[in-house]
Amino acid sequence: MPIENQTPGPMPNKPVILAVCGKGGVGKTSISALIVRRLSEDPANRILAIDADPAVGLSFPLGITVKKTVDDIRNELIERLKKGDATDRKEMVRSLDYALFNALEEKDNIAFLAIGRPEGDGCYCRVNALLKDIIREIAVNFDYVIIDAEAGIEQINRRVMEMVTHLLLVSDTSLKARTIAETIHRVAQQKCALEKSGVIFNKMRDPQEIDAMGAISSLEIWGALFENDRLREFDREGRSFFQFPDEDILNQLDEAINAFL
Repeated sequence: MPIENQTPGPMPNKPVILAVCGKGGVGKTSISALIVRRLSEDPANRILAIDADPAVGLSFPLGITVKKTVDDIRNELIERLKKGDATDRKEMVRSLDYALFNALEEKDNIAFLAIGRPEGDGCYCRVNALLKDIIREIAVNFDYVIIDAEAGIEQINRRVMEMVTHLLLVSDTSLKARTIAETIHRVAQQKCALEKSGVIFNKMRDPQEIDAMGAISSLEIWGALFENDRLREFDREGRSFFQFPDEDILNQLDEAINAFL
């Protein structure tokens, strides 16, 4: 049922860490941005939006300018190590912690962090592991963490998403998108400590399509969104979704929010 513009209050203990995953082009970024918008309508909620897609696309619908990514910080530290910087672990953690907090872009009750391009382990897996640990530490300062994941399954395979508690899969009606969503779900069940996992079917054209997806999907269905020309216009023009006026699609999204919270 729709939540009638009443967004959930802050979590008392640990954050809900929601990863939005699926095939490229199914609308993950738009849905991530709309979820952030909806949750932020309660000023008591503290929200961290993480853009884990190398294209840093989530910044546009959130109306945020990215100045530095996690990968920029990682590369800066690697360059220091290459130059012989004899930094011990404690000092390295302090340096990364400071740099990451400075990389957070803030807007009202939302903080934003961009990961940048995919990590390469190479000889610097220690740096990558430290970054993951520090991101986890940052996350506990928030009630909700929304991760707009890279398309496909690679981030799950690289165990980037180990901290995820809730997995939101996004699919359209295509067999390829449904198969990728089911594969991500299966792998995530093995590699993430998930509390909940479900799918939103996006870009539906009529209720019959929703019924058809429900009949063939092996995933728990959290909701469905209809094709929306105004949303496509906002996405095409890079406009902030905080100005998106169509309550119909927001109410459709509320059903999914109710399902995973």
